Amino acid sequence: MKIPLALLFFLFFITSYSQTTISGNVVDKDNVPVLGVNVLVLGTSVGTVTDFDGKFNLRVEQTPPFTIEISNVGYETQTVRITSVNQEVNVTMVEGTSLDEIVVSASRTPERIFESPVTVERFGLKEIRNTTAASFYAGLENLKGVDVNTSSLTFQSVNTRGFATFANTRFVQLVDGMDNSSPALNFVLGNLLGMTELDVRSIELLPGASSALYGANAFNGILFMQSKNPFDFPGISAYYKQGLTSQDAAGTNPFYDLGIRAAHKFSDKLAAKVNFAYFQGTDWHAVSEEDVLLPGRDRSHPNYDGLNIYGDEVSTNIRGVGQALVSLGRIPAGAENLLPNASVSRTGYLEPALTDYNAESIKLDAAIHYRPFADDLEISYVGKAGWGSTIYQGLNRYALKDFFLQQHKIEVQNANFFVRGYITDEDAGDSYDTRFTAININRTWKSDQQWFGEYAGAFITSTLQGAGTEQAHAIARQTADTGRLEPGSTEFQNAFNEVTTDPDLATGSQFKDASQLRHADANYNFTHLTEDIAEIQVGGSYRQYRLNSFGTIFTDYDGPISYSEYGIYTQLQKKLLEERLKLTGSIRYDKSELFEGNFSPRLSLAYTAGVSRSHNFRASVQTGFRYPTTQDLFIGLDAGRAILVGSAEANLDRYVRTFPLSGAGAAVTGSPTATITGRAAYENSFSLNSVQSGAPQAADVDIVKPEQVTAYEVGYRGRAGRFIVDLNAYYNGYKDFISNETVLVPLYGTVGDNAQSLLALQQGDFKAFQTYTNSPADVKSFGGSIGITTKVFGNYDLDGNYTYAEQDFDQSSAPDFRTAFNTPKHKVKFSFGNTEVYENLGFNINYRWSDAYFWQATFADGKVPSFSVFDAQVNYKLPSINSMLKLGATNLGGKEYYTAYGTGLIGQQYYLSLTFNNF
Repeated sequence: MKIPLALLFFLFFITSYSQTTISGNVVDKDNVPVLGVNVLVLGTSVGTVTDFDGKFNLRVEQTPPFTIEISNVGYETQTVRITSVNQEVNVTMVEGTSLDEIVVSASRTPERIFESPVTVERFGLKEIRNTTAASFYAGLENLKGVDVNTSSLTFQSVNTRGFATFANTRFVQLVDGMDNSSPALNFVLGNLLGMTELDVRSIELLPGASSALYGANAFNGILFMQSKNPFDFPGISAYYKQGLTSQDAAGTNPFYDLGIRAAHKFSDKLAAKVNFAYFQGTDWHAVSEEDVLLPGRDRSHPNYDGLNIYGDEVSTNIRGVGQALVSLGRIPAGAENLLPNASVSRTGYLEPALTDYNAESIKLDAAIHYRPFADDLEISYVGKAGWGSTIYQGLNRYALKDFFLQQHKIEVQNANFFVRGYITDEDAGDSYDTRFTAININRTWKSDQQWFGEYAGAFITSTLQGAGTEQAHAIARQTADTGRLEPGSTEFQNAFNEVTTDPDLATGSQFKDASQLRHADANYNFTHLTEDIAEIQVGGSYRQYRLNSFGTIFTDYDGPISYSEYGIYTQLQKKLLEERLKLTGSIRYDKSELFEGNFSPRLSLAYTAGVSRSHNFRASVQTGFRYPTTQDLFIGLDAGRAILVGSAEANLDRYVRTFPLSGAGAAVTGSPTATITGRAAYENSFSLNSVQSGAPQAADVDIVKPEQVTAYEVGYRGRAGRFIVDLNAYYNGYKDFISNETVLVPLYGTVGDNAQSLLALQQGDFKAFQTYTNSPADVKSFGGSIGITTKVFGNYDLDGNYTYAEQDFDQSSAPDFRTAFNTPKHKVKFSFGNTEVYENLGFNINYRWSDAYFWQATFADGKVPSFSVFDAQVNYKLPSINSMLKLGATNLGGKEYYTAYGTGLIGQQYYLSLTFNNF
């Protein structure tokens, strides 16, 4: 009898153990249900979330007593003791503040944002739901200290603390720990091919240097996007958004945006999810005709070069053409003197003739999460793929057509460690360069030699017939352009198709790319073993680049270029003085196979003051560095205005080009052509500034090396009555600042040693090269920001922030050097709203003002005027169908603006969206 009784007792125990059920209802102080609240069995990974009515039901394989934790962003975390197998729990959430939000990025460990040792901004579920922007990613521009530069409707670049371009190689974006940047083109992909709106759990942003923990290129800041784990966020959710874009140049056009997320928790061990999103619209048209060589000139000028007109970059000295015609016997000697000693450009095409402005994004990802022991040890696989079409502004304006990027990641983690590895693989699809499209459509129709020859002949003829200079130029252009391919014609379309499918930039404009990035990193937190001593973490990473542009971007003519880098780091954190003082020290060592190793230390302290511990003061000093980008090192590209040659030692002799010489040059060298390597740009060139000033001097250009920064920061976070205040100030000092310097390479002669090189300048026998180097001048930047949050009129949220940014650089110390600071000195932002004005009804209004600033980039330099923008949205919850309806508009004032010189003006967006079951 003992055995059967024991078995019966055991079966009864198992039955009771597996049937503990907890149900509950979660409301706020106004008795309004709170959706999306996390309910977790303390000490395990077992949990659920509340539904739209604030209800939850949790079945656990654990006998009472035990404790559950109830938490949500914006509320204080509560715990409830479970003492019976069928307990009902009713919880009233107590509203917290932004200071109570938990962040991970600042120290690689969970901590209240209030206690973070460095400045950090957070954009959570509440902010995503209430954003006024047409997408959650665009909503980041309302954060304190953040710049969002818009290249096109679907391509936006986030930056902090200046020195930004659309490539933005000083800023890192991580999506679930994966670097979301193009391995070849170097630009951060923003959300073109990133995360779907329904799957975003939180976004954290660290402005300033973060190299001590995150390595090279986490230099000006780092953006973390975390997705929802299917164990914690199961269910099906979806949204549909439709609206209009309005722009003077493009007119009014519809856009469509939809997404679906499906996640299922099969058991306490297995869960999975899949996400899909699709966007389609019409991009902002770029139609500026401003002359980039001399603003204010109109298109009648012989050497006109329009900002968004391409093909007119091809120009030559027309008297030199006349001299060539004399040497060929086509015009009599002396006739060349009737031609002005000035440059003339070919007639270009406006950008809308060269792209369809289709903005499209398709995102698909799937993940499997496995917890073998039903605890916090988790093994996961994530696969992401994205296709997109947009306009990217870099060296030129690129039409990215069917650009494809895929990422695959395997990760093992628990509360104390993670190990992950991932691969990023890209394919440029049918992408092409709009500038070279125009240049080579012109050349397909008529060669440069023929066009300029006809121009010179017609100018001489009309001059001999009594025409004035201006009239002669007009007649000459009309003559040379006779029969020119017109947009919309069959002949133009045929030439367009031919050019955009040809990867040779001498005749085509397609760029090919199949580059890869392979990355692995790991971190272990020893705190559970060393908590009596200090919180100790160690970690490291390894990365390999495999550049494969088939010779269209890089000098990889004979096969892919590969190189690697690695880093290791450690961090110690200790609390003292009754846990009021938190000291954090970290150091990282990084090594690239192309450069010497580099150490990046960081030291910070944070002190919590006040009887109620409501004031936190922080200070930090850290160094950061960034390696030269793949393009800085290995590019080999004739971009029209200049030839770009990367300065890796192995790259200098790999770029080889042959150029035709003038008659005088041929007489000096005894050959009609000259062969030049990329090395000449660094070792045998004139500085551009000295030539323009009339006193040519040898350029002093060294090959590029890593850039370094030392960053000092102080800050304060705290509560003062009804106000929450967050402020910071920083000072950055840069060493070996990486930028570009344009030099002129003579096609014969030795710079500084003989007169032949000067003759080459006089005869036009030279080529402009863009080099990649470091500034010998001191570059510094400083600034700060302050944000204030409060409640007004009872329960209305009011937020305001101000940001100041300035650089300290003496241009006269390095006349040819451009820092590309590219950020306004002053920015002001306000937000006003209420999530519950009336039952289920909420709204939000955002205002942004930006000071004017000067934009410097390889595409073009120019002034960005100041602008003011109002965005607004109103939303209504539909509890009966677990949905939310939102009506929104951006740029309500209607005045079009731009954030970078050369892009299309940003107009208005109006949208209506319905979101279902998004917890």
